Amino acid sequence: MTEQSGLKATLQHHLTEAMRSQDKVRAGTLRMVLTAVTTEEVAGKTHRELSEEELLRVVGKEAKKRREAAEAYADAGRPELAEREEAELAVLQEYLPAQLDDAELAEIATRAVAELGVAGPAAMGQVMKVVQPRVAGRAEGGRVAAAVRAALAG
Repeated sequence: MTEQSGLKATLQHHLTEAMRSQDKVRAGTLRMVLTAVTTEEVAGKTHRELSEEELLRVVGKEAKKRREAAEAYADAGRPELAEREEAELAVLQEYLPAQLDDAELAEIATRAVAELGVAGPAAMGQVMKVVQPRVAGRAEGGRVAAAVRAALAG
């Protein structure tokens, strides 16, 4: 077997540690993420290794699922289930890059609008194409879209 490095190897190593220390939440969460990674690797016609960027995207997608599930459980009056989802989310966030705060996100969007010299909602797609690579996993799509909308309006 080949020597692995990077995020996937880190996830596998941390899963082993969590199993040894009998940390059920951490082990379960890491198993779930590694399963999602494997599913992504075998999707399509041929098996492939995911790049670090693709791995971060998978972890981010799983984190978003946990965040949305926690909100849904809290709204449904199921705090014990919401707490479990939030605990899993906390584990996943350890592997994601630090998130941009609203001010940083607004500045990136405003700068992109100024660079392109556009205004109005019709330019939304144009600006998003410039902003998305700059935030790369450090902000959710909904937050990015809101910042771009505000920059185009202002």
